[in-house]
Amino acid sequence: MADSTNSSDLLEVGRIDRGHGLKGEVLATITTNMVAERTAPGAELNVGGVWMTIKSSRPHQKKWLLTLDGVSSREKADELRGSTIAAEPIESEGQVFVHELIGKSLVDQHGNDHGKIVSVIDNPASDLMELSSGSLVPLAFYSIHNEQVVEVDVPAGLLDDDSVELRP
Repeated sequence: MADSTNSSDLLEVGRIDRGHGLKGEVLATITTNMVAERTAPGAELNVGGVWMTIKSSRPHQKKWLLTLDGVSSREKADELRGSTIAAEPIESEGQVFVHELIGKSLVDQHGNDHGKIVSVIDNPASDLMELSSGSLVPLAFYSIHNEQVVEVDVPAGLLDDDSVELRP
């Protein structure tokens, strides 16, 4: 087990709920959509600031029982109670992570800057990028991003705040 050196690039993927049994298994809540990758034997996880390797895993009542390398007793498992589980991002073509969008400027297809993205709101139809102005832009219009800018291709009128007349 080695200490984490740069946890700012890690994604939170779950938490340790408690120890389970006498041989060091932990009951974990996994909060990622990449459950198979994060719970696979051999996967590297940062548990409470310490890197650990999964030796084995199995589903248990909508949670996961994990055996972690270096955790071989109930006492060691209980020491992990409440620890955050984090992991390196898994890069996949066409995939966008929320943390990559926050703080960047949103620019439309015409090159107009509409302000900074302050959050991404979970929405069933399409997640919404919230701008510092309060405007919401569906993530479905996302095109590409770099270190400073998120580019979108939006329909006419979506970001034209000046063209909307307020009714009395």
